[in-house]
Amino acid sequence: MGKNIKVATVQAEPVWLDLQGSVNKVIDLIQQASSKGANVLGFPQLFVPGYPWSIWTEATLGNASNKMKFLNNSLARESPEMDKIRKAVKDAGIMVVLGYSERDGHSLYQAQSFIDVNGEIVNHRRKIKPTHVERSIFGEGHSESLQNVVSTDFGKIGGLICWEHMKPLLRYYEYTQGVQVHVASYPSAWETAKESPVYSMTAAASQAACQMMAMEGGTFVLLATPIISDANREKAGMANAPDGKVPFAGYSQIFGPDGSPLAKPLGPKEEGILYADIDLADIAPAKHFLDISGHHTRPDLLSLKVKSSAVQHVHHE
Repeated sequence: MGKNIKVATVQAEPVWLDLQGSVNKVIDLIQQASSKGANVLGFPQLFVPGYPWSIWTEATLGNASNKMKFLNNSLARESPEMDKIRKAVKDAGIMVVLGYSERDGHSLYQAQSFIDVNGEIVNHRRKIKPTHVERSIFGEGHSESLQNVVSTDFGKIGGLICWEHMKPLLRYYEYTQGVQVHVASYPSAWETAKESPVYSMTAAASQAACQMMAMEGGTFVLLATPIISDANREKAGMANAPDGKVPFAGYSQIFGPDGSPLAKPLGPKEEGILYADIDLADIAPAKHFLDISGHHTRPDLLSLKVKSSAVQHVHHE
């Protein structure tokens, strides 16, 4: 059964380490997408208040003040700032998957909130395993973050954050939930392998991972990425990065369920929103050939065990 919708994905620079400025930019992008008729909009990883690149470039003791500033400008799920974003989503009448640094007390998590056309957070998840030095400031998501697909007026919307896309069991579990439109929230990246510590952290490799997910899962994928402008290199925490080693590049794209790129890409330092008119019926021919949670699997030989009970800090007997 077909359903024609317009999807959109962000490629824009965060308002670095500025909660109020970040919220205002999120609202502006939501309004822009709505004015172009978008039904679903995806945001990059940690768009509020921008990815903390200084955790990669600075030693821990010398980076303490940056970490506190990052904490103080992170977004609480229940807060006046989130209320402003939710109202903007409701006024726009679209579905938004927002990537942000979630402050919960004095702890931080990499989060995605799925906000529906009524401005309600209908799903909320956290990155289940922060990558490398991210573990120095971010906590982990638990079993509730495995439920990453929600039914909406615009199909079944799912989401993962950055290198969660490198976790085959996590991807597979999302496919079994019937995802139709997936939001891939990523950071900016190194443009070439010469600049990057490893090729897998380049823009091309990250695009390839998301294109593979589209083909593997038979789903539309909205890859959302930020940029780092030359003017904001210091604010982004890259002041001490070697010349030519700044992961400035945006590489947002929209992929169809057969892996086809559907949007004209922006330049690596260009801000904007990518759009594509899609028909969910296009999932059927892709899955007719390859449905790895259906006819193209062998659960009698290989299956996945999922822990679904929530983790509690305190147990009363």
